[in-house]
Amino acid sequence: MKQILFTGSAVAIITPFRNETVDYEALGRLLQFQLSSGTDAVVVCGTTGEAATLSYTERMGVIQYVVDQVNGRVPVIAGSGANSTETAITLSRDAAQAGVDGLLVVTPYYNKATQTGLLRHFTAVADSVEKPVILYNVPSRTGVSIAAETYEKLSQHPRIVGTKEASGNFSLIQRTRRLCPEDFSIWSGNDEDTAAVCLLGGKGVISVAANVVPGEMHALVDACLKNDFRKAGQMQLRLHRLCELLFCEVNPIPVKTALAMMGYCTGSLRLPLCEMSPENRLSLQEGLQAYGLI
Repeated sequence: MKQILFTGSAVAIITPFRNETVDYEALGRLLQFQLSSGTDAVVVCGTTGEAATLSYTERMGVIQYVVDQVNGRVPVIAGSGANSTETAITLSRDAAQAGVDGLLVVTPYYNKATQTGLLRHFTAVADSVEKPVILYNVPSRTGVSIAAETYEKLSQHPRIVGTKEASGNFSLIQRTRRLCPEDFSIWSGNDEDTAAVCLLGGKGVISVAANVVPGEMHALVDACLKNDFRKAGQMQLRLHRLCELLFCEVNPIPVKTALAMMGYCTGSLRLPLCEMSPENRLSLQEGLQAYGLI
């Protein structure tokens, strides 16, 4: 049996910027906020962390800083995917060397690989490291989705331990759960799908909303894992409007703006991402006030 990398709510943490550089002081405050609020794992340099706009040096610096600051208190998982298999292998090896507990590897974007290509890509990355690998299926961003039959084959690899499922395709999730062994974990990649994915046997969520409500996301998954789905459903519904607001523009624009309103960072983004529209910003501010976050 493969060891489960984590159960519960993992925050897909932002990368704060100040004056065009990584704001490590703000990152430290954010990590303290997460760890004191019950977050079960930290995912660094993923989509929400704007990894695509970080230089290699910045990326490795952020990963090393998070590993050092967390200091083993919860698992640290680094995004190390790329649309070049060679690059993904390099990023994965170097993140592993920095001391992460696991790797999050997204489907190759833009290339639109076939299922055979996906199988070979993920296998090559997993073969290159000694760390657990979580697959990341987010077809809305990459243009390609992992088929359940491909999941079934990949689940046989000793270091491929599960997937972050952000397809929103519950038929795919059900078929994957049916075809794959029990030790192949499924985590929700969409905040609003958390309770439903857990109901189908999911182990938790890799969450954007946890950046602003880490305690609530932890409690939601905790209720799911205790099979209290009535309570979990109520919590999911309570968070629904907040989740809508955090995705009213492209992630991570709203969540970084929210964290700036909460006083945790400047909210700066790197192009091609830019500031929120005035009307969406006002809606977000009103929503955060309604939730008692500002």
